[in-house]
Amino acid sequence: MHREQLRITRSNLIHLLENESVIAVGTTSLRSLESLYWYGVKLMNGDPDFFISKLYPYQNHKSLPDKKTALTAVLEYLDSRSMSAVIGHTEIFIFPGYKFKIVNKMITNFHMPGTTLVMLIAAFCGPNWEKIYEEALKHDYRFLSYGDSSYLEPDLKKSYSSDHTITKNKII
Repeated sequence: MHREQLRITRSNLIHLLENESVIAVGTTSLRSLESLYWYGVKLMNGDPDFFISKLYPYQNHKSLPDKKTALTAVLEYLDSRSMSAVIGHTEIFIFPGYKFKIVNKMITNFHMPGTTLVMLIAAFCGPNWEKIYEEALKHDYRFLSYGDSSYLEPDLKKSYSSDHTITKNKII
């Protein structure tokens, strides 16, 4: 996965803490939001460097905090330094087996087969991701940045090498 810079404001953090439902619009937003959780984990472990490496979420962490605890750590870090935003970098690579910590819905375009972004969709949707793409191909949906999009909600009670399978899928 490529490296991306992200900036999260104090206001964004407060909104994330106040809302259970978090909809990422696009894979970059999803990667940024999930990286924010992992930054909270790093802060709780005494590491203030906001860089999330490709495989950091898959490393052997002793115990992981819930969303609220991790995001509160970031908010407290900002407050202790009188900062209005945190800026960092991520290379987070999300593939089946990843357990989503912040995002529970997403809107995204259709990605090309064999790409890292299709792996992210497979991690988010579970085994039904292929049905979504079959539907798109069957009806000649457009792929890539100026193409059609999909609204995805995983079922957090099922599993597919992680905790996600699709129960609802609306193709827009």
